[in-house]
Amino acid sequence: MAEYQTPKDRAYTNTLLNAAPQEAAAFMNLKHTAERTDGVIPIKYRELMSVAVALTTQCAYCIESHINNAVQAGATREEIAETVFIAAALRAGGAVGTGLMAMRLFEEANAERK
Repeated sequence: MAEYQTPKDRAYTNTLLNAAPQEAAAFMNLKHTAERTDGVIPIKYRELMSVAVALTTQCAYCIESHINNAVQAGATREEIAETVFIAAALRAGGAVGTGLMAMRLFEEANAERK
């Protein structure tokens, strides 16, 4: 198999939704609620946040969808670029934060060896 993930996979959307209808309905309700246009946070900011999260979760479909939505909401190239680097910094910061836990676990494991 040459590709693991491809836009052709979208053909399975209804298959997935229909295979777990109750869970799919709950997910779609959450998705529609989070992506509503009448919230306190303006839609452009919602989409920029969605782009940042999609970049960190590395969901190709989410990135594509939310970039398109952000453009429709008026996001600029510069806003997308800043969003990319903000997401990158936070993801790197998460590694440092969990690195603190790794150091503690190392110390604990090392102490148990003695």
